[in-house]
Amino acid sequence: MKLRKSFAGAMVATLVLAAAACGTSDDSGSSSGTNAGFTPPKLSALDKLGTPEGALNVLAWAGYAEDGSNDPKVDWVTPFEKSTGCQVNVKVFGTSDEAVSLMKTGQYDVVSASGDASLRLIAGGDVEPVNTGLVPNYQDVFPFLKNQAWNSVKGVSYGIPHGWGANLLMYRTDVVKPAPTSWSAVFEDNAATKGKVTAYDSPIYIADAALYLMKHQPDLGIKNPYALDDKQFGAAVDLLKKQKANVGEYWSDYLKEVSAFKSGDSAIGTTWQVIANVAKSEKAPVEAVLPSEGSTGWSDTWMVGAKSKHKTCAYKWLDHIISPKVNAQVAEYFGESPGNAKACDFTVDKNHCTTYHAGDEAYAKQIWYWSTPITQCLDGRTDVKCTDYAKWTQAWTEIKG
Repeated sequence: MKLRKSFAGAMVATLVLAAAACGTSDDSGSSSGTNAGFTPPKLSALDKLGTPEGALNVLAWAGYAEDGSNDPKVDWVTPFEKSTGCQVNVKVFGTSDEAVSLMKTGQYDVVSASGDASLRLIAGGDVEPVNTGLVPNYQDVFPFLKNQAWNSVKGVSYGIPHGWGANLLMYRTDVVKPAPTSWSAVFEDNAATKGKVTAYDSPIYIADAALYLMKHQPDLGIKNPYALDDKQFGAAVDLLKKQKANVGEYWSDYLKEVSAFKSGDSAIGTTWQVIANVAKSEKAPVEAVLPSEGSTGWSDTWMVGAKSKHKTCAYKWLDHIISPKVNAQVAEYFGESPGNAKACDFTVDKNHCTTYHAGDEAYAKQIWYWSTPITQCLDGRTDVKCTDYAKWTQAWTEIKG
């Protein structure tokens, strides 16, 4: 499969969801909530474009800013440089935590932030509001990706939606019978899969347990898997500690998960659509489904550094990366749904947008897109404090043991 050969070669040791890195907060559909009670530092968006500064420092997930060095046929950076005069320097990061740390240096003009990083960047004053009027291609971004809790605060946009996807449940069809339809397949004991469950290796995975509890233990009162008070958080952590007895591997390496499902070391667990595609192309007997409870997922956002010295080049990049043709290239290479509604006309694989549910708002509403847990509850509660990402990180270390 072309994607495996090209993208895997571009990858560093890990790839973390972006994310995206992707609803509004209500009980009828899935979302990442509101930003009630969250007040970011007072920063202003650029009011007008100037003369391109001649340089752009890009901080990006592997596969998001390709210049042909990994694959000569995969290059959307060089055309940008030629058309704008902005010479691009790309720094690839491996985790959202790394991205947040690097943005604090003030050395980067733009970052492809996933939802588990974006609020941290906003709260820290590391990124600034974005003037979407200076990004012509923004008008073609799917409406359900705009002005959401992971890319805006109180109606102010902090970025340009880029690509999105769901965390799916993948299983070996020769081991898991009947076909699973619920996340109970990984959170409840099953002799056939004991020791062969795989889970995503990140503190944000606590939200997967919270989503399951939200549907199966309504008495906990969970309304948003990223807004957990102490009791709700404790229940999610306990569930994951119980699950650990059945987990064979916590994965973050794209290729290792494919290998584990091919060998049979893993039989069921969290995955991405692109990983399922690669595994199936390599003859692994697997399928991937969106379970009845819905899922977590990512919607990645391009954000502008507050200390950027190349803001005109930064805005030129935002418009370039979300343009139909380039957005199609990135989405197809990375393995996600594009953010631009016109991108589907430019994919090489004409089934790509169908496979990744591009523009399918009903599908998208079943996804609780990654958002940074903060003490101000993202579900709008003001009578309690919620657990923040630091507590999630500490708990994750304890869960894995």
